[in-house]
Amino acid sequence: MHNTETIWRLVDAKQAEFIALSDHVWDIPELNFQEVRSAQAHAERLRAEGFRVTEGLAGMPTAVMGEAGEGGPVIAILGEFDALPGLSQEAGVAEHRPLGNGPGHGCGHNLLGAGAMLAATAVKDWLQAQGVAGRVRYYGCPAEEGGAGKTFMVRDGVFDDVDIAISWHPAAFAGVNVPYSLAILQADYSFVGRAAHAAEAPELGRSGLDAAELMNIGVNYLREHMPSSARIHYAHLESGGVAPNVVQATTTLRYIVRAADLPALQTLARRVDQIADGAAMMTETRMQRRVVSGMSNLLANPPLERAMFDNLQRLGPPPFDDADRALAEAFRQTVGPADIAGAHQRAGVPLSDAPLCDRIVPLEARGDGGVGSTDVGDVSWAVPTVQMRGATYAIGTPGHSWQLTGQGKSPLAHKGMVHAAKTMAGTAVDVLSDPALLDRAKADHQSRLAATPYESPLPPELTPVLDMAG
Repeated sequence: MHNTETIWRLVDAKQAEFIALSDHVWDIPELNFQEVRSAQAHAERLRAEGFRVTEGLAGMPTAVMGEAGEGGPVIAILGEFDALPGLSQEAGVAEHRPLGNGPGHGCGHNLLGAGAMLAATAVKDWLQAQGVAGRVRYYGCPAEEGGAGKTFMVRDGVFDDVDIAISWHPAAFAGVNVPYSLAILQADYSFVGRAAHAAEAPELGRSGLDAAELMNIGVNYLREHMPSSARIHYAHLESGGVAPNVVQATTTLRYIVRAADLPALQTLARRVDQIADGAAMMTETRMQRRVVSGMSNLLANPPLERAMFDNLQRLGPPPFDDADRALAEAFRQTVGPADIAGAHQRAGVPLSDAPLCDRIVPLEARGDGGVGSTDVGDVSWAVPTVQMRGATYAIGTPGHSWQLTGQGKSPLAHKGMVHAAKTMAGTAVDVLSDPALLDRAKADHQSRLAATPYESPLPPELTPVLDMAG
């Protein structure tokens, strides 16, 4: 029996336990660095499967790692379990029915963590059955949604002895992830001035709110003069109060700056800093800047991408049935034609009427559209890394939406998760079985680092910002 068929059987043998884990994490959505119950559930499942468990990695209480096997190459399979604010939704219902105002798994990380651990468990069982030297590790990584958990883990050496890293992300289509993401820096800008009575003595006040507004105006003018691939976003964390007859002394903005790579990011971030300095100068306030997190762009690894694609080709698309397609079509009725066309465009595949993925995206396909950021990028600079996109929701479902949350416990999501686990486990087994593949992946990685050495986007003194709200 071919290795892939053996590993697929091992995934199937354990899928029920990990579908249950995914559903449990969906039921208890927790935000960046607050994933206490989710991390505990992952640690308990690892122990039940016989992994050696380590918790609290890189100063993060909700980071967990399980290792199995002895000697040989070390294969890391990366998982996540953080949710997003304000995206609660009743499961399986194709109309907006929020469960209060709480968080929800609008990016599918309940599936991401459970599916990655299912793949790691199958590899563990394969190593035991085959008597092969090698180790597999499941890394439960917190706070991908802006907290940059993996970036802190890379900076603190958590992946220093890893040979290969494998991951995935829920998506509309199944295929190898195009190794392109934006480098990102997240920072808070606080303006501190002087309160005063806005009618009696406004001349004595120095407004932090004015400074924040001037910074936002300056950054909006900057948008015309930055690369088209770059992005800048902001939010008010604290606006200075609700009384307009008080000169608001203190205001805090949170900015996200994104660019194609770290050098471009650093250049753009410096310009944002200068605008903040100028706003403080104009208002005679004091500006304080605090970096919250940062992530690097993804680094490609063609040998691993080819190996993962070969696994996808052998496996074929997820085994969706008519009931899955009917549910997907119901959710598609809640979005517009532009959402559906955009999903195909971003995946680089022709437009079709299929509500669910029925193909493997070609390895050479290159989408056209917006791109986000991920802290897997920093792992890809530390070790050779490959990711896949697993088809777990209706084509046209917006990312970070109630529709995505609503599909997260459905049979179609479970099938896509198991499909991704089989692909990742098969790729890991290929690396463990073929030393030449491992050598090619490492050689490619080293050649890229020689051309552009890695530099962490995090200041060396920065510790994880465990309270992302303030």
